[in-house]
Order: sequence, then structure tokens, then C-alpha cells
Amino acid sequence: MSNSIVQTLPSDASNNVPAKTATANEIQEWIVDYLAELLEMDSDEVETDVPFDRFGLDSTAAIGMTGDLEDWLECRLDPTLLYDYPTIESLSGHLATA
Repeated sequence: MSNSIVQTLPSDASNNVPAKTATANEIQEWIVDYLAELLEMDSDEVETDVPFDRFGLDSTAAIGMTGDLEDWLECRLDPTLLYDYPTIESLSGHLATA
């Protein structure tokens, strides 16, 4: 395995391309919807430029969200991503270019 933050899972046995690609806006929308549901609030109340810790996420919730995002994107993500990219905007931008 490489040391990169995002490691792709093969979409089939013959190549190593991500099974799913998403734009920064699509990733951002997914995270906003996820947090809105988790925090029982409207998605328009979720600010994309504030740190994740301001949402009151504990480490268990952060790891759970990272795991669910990993499943949605069909790629491996480092569980510390939310600490390296502490806002929805920074995380979605990073993941879209990774």
C-alpha cells in the first residue's frame, strides 16, 4: 500500500482506477447531507467553512463519517483526514483532486 492519504480500490481485477469519481461539489453535498442527518438539522444550516469540531463530532462520529465517505467514494481514506482537512470545503477539495 502507498503512503498517500487516498488509496483507491480497484474497480476490477485488471486496473487500479477509482470505482467512483466525484467533483468537489458532489463530495461537499454528500458531507453536508450526512452531517445534517447526523445532527438532525437542515442541510442549509451546515456551514462548509467552519471546522468539523464546531459541529460537535467526537472521534467515533468522525471515523464513522470517514468510513461512510470511503464506501460512497469506493476508495480507502485515512481516518485522520478530518484533522488534516478540518472543514467541509477543504476536505471535499482535497478528495476531488486526490
